[in-house]
Amino acid sequence: MAKWVFLNDSFVAEEKAMLHFRDLSFQRGYGVFDFFRLAGSKPLFLDDHLDRFNRSAEGLHLPLPTPKKELNDIVLDLVQKNDLPGTGIRLSLSGGYSEDGFNIGQPNFLVSQHSFTPPPASQLDKGIRLLTYSYQRQLPHIKSIDYLMAIWLQPQRAVQGADDILYHHNGFISECPRSNFFLVTADDRVVTPSENILSGVTRKKVLDLAKEYFQVEERPVGLAEIQTAKEAFITSTTKQILPVAQIDDKIFARNPVTRKLMGLFHSTYNQA
Repeated sequence: MAKWVFLNDSFVAEEKAMLHFRDLSFQRGYGVFDFFRLAGSKPLFLDDHLDRFNRSAEGLHLPLPTPKKELNDIVLDLVQKNDLPGTGIRLSLSGGYSEDGFNIGQPNFLVSQHSFTPPPASQLDKGIRLLTYSYQRQLPHIKSIDYLMAIWLQPQRAVQGADDILYHHNGFISECPRSNFFLVTADDRVVTPSENILSGVTRKKVLDLAKEYFQVEERPVGLAEIQTAKEAFITSTTKQILPVAQIDDKIFARNPVTRKLMGLFHSTYNQA
């Protein structure tokens, strides 16, 4: 089945959607993106993602090529044209074609549709293992296309048998490369870092749900707090809520708070 994408000002066949090598996304890795999933054929949390995409673009001084209402319509038209339920939509905005390879040009705008692999049942059941690493992302509040460190760390992650990386800096936890991080304290407080992170849309929804049942704290979270926590989990668009079974040598044996939040998220947003 042919797939369509939206490039700059029109729908084109996916195989014909191309950018020139002078684009700053290729030359300098300069650009922003966002990604959201479809629940069936309905975009999930579309308004939140469009707002964050706009904030990211503004943060990198990239003018959006179309108003939010028109962007919303483009997304819905693409979903209808492709008829690929249960997939995801990626919004991309590049630094544009740059004659000197350094200054921003007219941004190129792309809306594309992609399949994705949700966490396997084994991870949802048993949880994942995180490996801590000292690093702070540049401009962490912006969802940029810069994943250099995360990709560079993949061999080390694999050798050590971890599923993902947990960043920390100067003694404080921030986030995983593609996920937000939460701890559950010994007295069932749900705690998540508040600084030097990308504020995830799923993170926002989980916090809203958690506040109905638990004490919630958005604050700086010390790396040492891992040792006294009784649970940990991560959140993202593709992972939703994923339990953490181990961080370095710290093992979490049970996760009732995480399980409750997983159930609440599933029932509230009616996802498969």
